[in-house]
Amino acid sequence: MFKLGQSSFRRILLSRILLLSVPILLAGEYVTYRKARSGLLETARLNLTESAVQKAEEVRDWVNVLQSSLMLAAENVDLQSHQAGHYQAFLEELQQQFPTEISCLQLTAIPTQQTVASTCGNDPIVPTPDNFWLHQQPSEGILNLSNVYIRLDDATPAQTQNSQTPWRNQINLVLMAPIYLTQAESRQLRYALTLKSTLYLAADDRPKSLSGFTVVIDQNGQIIAHPSLERVGRNIKEEADANRLQNLIQRALAGDIDFIHLFSFEQSDVEFLAGYDAIPSPLTGNSDNQWVILAVTSLEDALSALEDINSILFYLTLSLIVASIIAALYLSRDLAKPLEQLRDYALTVNSLESQTAVPKNLKIREFIQMGKALEVMVERLKLRAEALEFASREASVANQLKSEFLRVVSHELRTPLNGIINSLQLLIDDFCDNREEELEYLNMANESALSLYEIVSDILEIALIQEGKLSIKLERVDLSKTLQEVINLTQYEIQQKGLKLQLDLLQTTIFVKADQDKLKQVFLNIISNAIKFTPTGTIKISTQIQSQPHHPQEQVMIQIEDTGIGIAKEKQKKLFQPFVLVDGSTTREFGGIGLGLALSRSLMQMMEGWITLESPGLNQGTIVSITLPLVQKSPQQLHAKQLNSAIS
Repeated sequence: MFKLGQSSFRRILLSRILLLSVPILLAGEYVTYRKARSGLLETARLNLTESAVQKAEEVRDWVNVLQSSLMLAAENVDLQSHQAGHYQAFLEELQQQFPTEISCLQLTAIPTQQTVASTCGNDPIVPTPDNFWLHQQPSEGILNLSNVYIRLDDATPAQTQNSQTPWRNQINLVLMAPIYLTQAESRQLRYALTLKSTLYLAADDRPKSLSGFTVVIDQNGQIIAHPSLERVGRNIKEEADANRLQNLIQRALAGDIDFIHLFSFEQSDVEFLAGYDAIPSPLTGNSDNQWVILAVTSLEDALSALEDINSILFYLTLSLIVASIIAALYLSRDLAKPLEQLRDYALTVNSLESQTAVPKNLKIREFIQMGKALEVMVERLKLRAEALEFASREASVANQLKSEFLRVVSHELRTPLNGIINSLQLLIDDFCDNREEELEYLNMANESALSLYEIVSDILEIALIQEGKLSIKLERVDLSKTLQEVINLTQYEIQQKGLKLQLDLLQTTIFVKADQDKLKQVFLNIISNAIKFTPTGTIKISTQIQSQPHHPQEQVMIQIEDTGIGIAKEKQKKLFQPFVLVDGSTTREFGGIGLGLALSRSLMQMMEGWITLESPGLNQGTIVSITLPLVQKSPQQLHAKQLNSAIS
């Protein structure tokens, strides 16, 4: 039944979808627009910076080619021949062979300043500089690029403006090289070879190309090249955006290759983008100066693709809003119906024993999976209830085991403590009649203390193993010798109980990789257990070499077999668990706290070995098998094996 203030799932779903989708779509359109704009600006930054570097490299290469070609021409044999009649033909042929465009070549006599030969009339391109070159070339001197005089052709812009040829963005350079002729065993300065060359730069920028038009500015702020002729020769201080331009010059001269925004660089209220780079000034006498090369484009051209993106986003958003409305109508209907069925199913399952089946005709995969999940949840609740019941029983058993263990440990600790206390009390009270009786009580106290020490050591050692803090030292150990030492230690106890000891040991030296003290401790634990739990009968100790088909390394197995009380099969799996007593009555009769086997297995695992225990049943004896991998055989063993193979 509906109540006042409540709404249906369908109505809430429809309204929430529309309220969420429309703002998200609009926000998505705005974010996409900003991302697209940022991406286009980043692309412009990279492209313009790379374009500026390429333009700077182009100017540098152009100047270097002109210098190198002019120096080669100055050293040509035709100019060194003293035959002035050949100079005109040589210059005309030379102009055709230059790798770059040359508008004029002139040969000028230095003393008279007269044009000797020219490809563009007899008027000098520029006057020859005074005292720029030595009048006599040093005998060991070789002309190099520093001997080339370079300057801008200042007359070219005015001439171009007055001519019919439209202005193109360009750099006009005049280069002049000295020519020394041999006279009276010395080389005297006679001529100057002059060339005029023009490098045409990009004068416009196409939308989406992002290569930009070229502007060249020297470090003093004078504009050397610009698409507009009236801007050439002006200083950037006269520009509307002078502060940003001066900042650009400073950053470029500092070696920065980057990108900057310019405002009102070409026309008022228009933003421009410029990538820049700097090259050494090629002008003679200004070697410390630099030229700054700019690749400039307008922000409108850089973002020209944004209009297309904006149109696409608008129509896409409009379409998505309409699609969202239609989808919300269908979605609210398709989601509400199966959800109502699952609601009815959940209301009918009022206990874990209910037999109501989950709806099957939900059509939507997720709702079908939800129905299955509800079934699984019910099953898990059942399993959880069973697990809780089982855990409760296990906790009760564990509590009993804990109580049993604490009782046994307290008994085992009190027994040697009572022996120590009683023996020492008798000595303190001076109840001993002679020195022999005193020594007897001291021996009893010592034996009790050693027994107590062994119990505490076992508890501490198993705790260290469980915490991963017990360290062992693996080394090459003589197994036969170690085993014999343990047998010698237990020989007296075996004789005292009247047991028979059978030894079936290999009559050869066996080396294993182990900790000798820990290995001896394991042997002593196992053999002591065999003696303790064998009232009458035999203890057999044997060794044998084993080879496993899937293990390339041979192993040695040590078996300790006794005819003692044995262990019931259902209790054998608990033997190697620390702090677990298989049978409290056996512990009370034979002593111990149940740590020997657990400690032995942990030590064997740390030495890359293994230990197992088998017993047919109660009063049928026990067999403990200890396995260790062999280390490389000794040379005597290898020699004996070879002799046996040869005899066979």
